[in-house]
Amino acid sequence: MESINIKKATTDHPIHELICSRWSARSFSEKAIWQEDLETLLAAASWAFSANNGQPWRYVYAHHSDTEAFQKIWSCLMPGNQPWCANAAVLMVSLMRKQFDNGKPNATAMHDLGAANATLMLQAISMSIYGHPMAGFDREKTIEALGLDTDLVEPVAFIALGYLDEADKLEEPFKTRELTPRTRKSLGEFTERL
Repeated sequence: MESINIKKATTDHPIHELICSRWSARSFSEKAIWQEDLETLLAAASWAFSANNGQPWRYVYAHHSDTEAFQKIWSCLMPGNQPWCANAAVLMVSLMRKQFDNGKPNATAMHDLGAANATLMLQAISMSIYGHPMAGFDREKTIEALGLDTDLVEPVAFIALGYLDEADKLEEPFKTRELTPRTRKSLGEFTERL
């Protein structure tokens, strides 16, 4: 059996340990995430920045132990995500609220939801909980399964959460993906100083 693979980033610049340690794991142990720990992650998400403090995020989640609810969320995933997500301790759907509380459209809602998701993920890694956000889900099935009013909210990303386990418990191609070193583009590829 292989040891648990921690994919800490190797960086050219001094970056905070939480950022270097965060990666999108696929191999999760059977250990449950306690409800109060999950609420800590959600509370962290609530402190993300947002335009006019609109906080345009909503989360729907299920613990693995709540079989029916977990299955409802899991069944909305694309087939390529279902095998490894079946072992997550928690599955959640992050939803974007399209309007401010005053009913006006929120043009930055998706950006702000992304910030909330990132904040949630950093809090998670600080607690040795790993997360994997996914865009690979069936939008229409999600809307129907969760009874969403798409005039008000839009599903943006699913997130699998859990404690890390050995990569060798995964089938291919997931095992190789779990073990492949992390890479990022160089600063010169995505920045320009004027």
